[in-house]
Amino acid sequence: MPESGPSALRWRRSSYSHNNSQQQCVEVAEAAHVVCVRDSKDPAGPRLTLGRDAFRGLVERVKAGGLE
Repeated sequence: MPESGPSALRWRRSSYSHNNSQQQCVEVAEAAHVVCVRDSKDPAGPRLTLGRDAFRGLVERVKAGGLE
């Protein structure tokens, strides 16, 4: 987490997500050398923290349909 703490993270959704959508969405925030991921419907819930390379690999695998 950044020195200023997790509350300073700037969370964003994918441009493919609709603001009023009830679909499953995740939000991401970049911090120093990591990317944080959380459930958009539970922003106070658990967060996953990945290194940038690991996050990039996860996104590539999802796009390729490798996590169905």
